[in-house]
This record gives sequence, C-alpha cells and structure tokens, in this order.
Amino acid sequence: MSIGDDGGYGDGRGAGTGQTRTRLPDGETDPYAAPRRARAGLSSRNLITVVGVVVLLLAAIAFANRGGSGNSETDTGSTGSSQDQAAAQPTAPTGTKPVGGKTGGIPSGFPKTEQGAQSAAANYAVALGSDGMYNAARRQEIVRTVYAPSVAAAREGELDKTYANPSYLKQFGLKPDGTAPEGMTFVARANPVGTKTEGFKGDTAKVSVWYSALFGLAGANSQKPVTESWYTTTYDLQWANGNWKVVDFTQKNGPAPIGRDQAVASADDMTKAVQGYGGFTYAR
Repeated sequence: MSIGDDGGYGDGRGAGTGQTRTRLPDGETDPYAAPRRARAGLSSRNLITVVGVVVLLLAAIAFANRGGSGNSETDTGSTGSSQDQAAAQPTAPTGTKPVGGKTGGIPSGFPKTEQGAQSAAANYAVALGSDGMYNAARRQEIVRTVYAPSVAAAREGELDKTYANPSYLKQFGLKPDGTAPEGMTFVARANPVGTKTEGFKGDTAKVSVWYSALFGLAGANSQKPVTESWYTTTYDLQWANGNWKVVDFTQKNGPAPIGRDQAVASADDMTKAVQGYGGFTYAR
C-alpha cells in the first residue's frame, strides 16, 4: 500500500498536505479519524461463495449415493466394458451373501453357480488346512463333509495313514494323538486371499484358491514356532447331494510376497491371537 492510499487510517482531510499519519495498533481507535469505509459488496460476495460451496457438496453427495440405487451395473462394482468386468471377476466381490447353513461345522449349501463353486472351494481350503485334520474324529467329519461320496472313503483312508502316523506328527512337535505338548498351542490355519475359476461346466468346476497358511506351535519353549507359508490349491469339484464336493486337488507353493520388516510376535501374543480371533465364512 502506498502512503497516499486511504486504508482507513487518518482523517482523510490532509492527504498530500504533509501531515503525519499515525498507524495505531489493532484494536485502538484514533479519536480524530473518520469512520472506516465499509468494503462494498464484501458480505454479498462471501454469502455467494458459501452458497456455491454448499451446492457443490450436495451435488457430489447425490452423485456418490447413486451407487446404491440398485442399478445392476453399479452393483457389480464396475461400469467398464464387459472385458474389464471379466478381467476383474476373479478377485472382485460380487455382493452375494454368504451361505447360512453348516454341515459338520463347515459352511454348506452353496448355489450351483460359478460363484458358489468358488465360495465352496475357499471354505473347503480352510477346513482341510485346519488343526481339526490332526484329530481323528474331527478329520473324519471334515473329509465326509468336503469330499464327494464317491471318493470320501478312499480319501479318508489315505489321510489316516498320514495324519495318524506318529513319525509324521513328531516332526511338527505334536504328540501321537495329534495334540500339542502341555503349555503349547498348535496353530494350523488357512487364510484365503482370493479364488479363480479354472473351468466350469454344469455339474463340474475347477477352482484355484490362493491362501496363506499359519502353522506351528505357539509356546515359550517351542522348537517349532508358528510360521507363514503361501500356497495355491486347485480343487476339482462335483455337484453331489445338493452341494459342491471335492473329488481331487493339486497344490503348489506360492506366489509368496516379500515379508515386511515387522517385529515377530511373542509366543503369548500369538497364542492369544489364535484363540481370540475366529475365522470367516468365505464367499465371492
């Protein structure tokens, strides 16, 4: 501001006459000064700006809420081309609610659809990767629930040879009956990350499940601490007795991500986490 500008200080009568103007501190008033001139139109412009911002915000909220209007294209989570939707399909959630029924403690009643096959495969991966497989009675229940009747008996015998073998159990630090030593907690949990349909035709489906697995003994003196591994298991499924059932599978390692530099949990924290956090019913 130049010295001749009228910024609200001085009396306005001596401009250019050489009189000295005194700038008073904020909040103080020159008793000889003329009243400050109001800045014309300031209140009106502020009001217009505020109203404009409110209108824009309301328009943005209304546009965002259109996603719940029931539009079938929006409900899929994608408004792109059919090719884009197909590319995202293996991992994008569909919004279909999980099943409500259970058989032998395992989610069941999956629909006879591609989505139903993927959901079944994910939940079966959890059951077959659980600590229940190391208990004879629970293993029998899991196998008869997950596998098709045509292969369940044979598969049960094969699994018994493995899981009931004391030498096999010993390498994991377990007792001959498949339980953890006193003071230890046995951890065996599969955590699906995603599913992908490899093939689907009528009564058969082939679905791959990518998942991480926690396995080991949590305890202060554990020689087999809980570790994380990554696998992809591909299940051959068959529609039998009103549900998807496993008839065969193949498994491979990975893909495994690079582990972050995080502090390893104490044995006590790991035990509390496994006992305190339950699993999920997985659905596409």
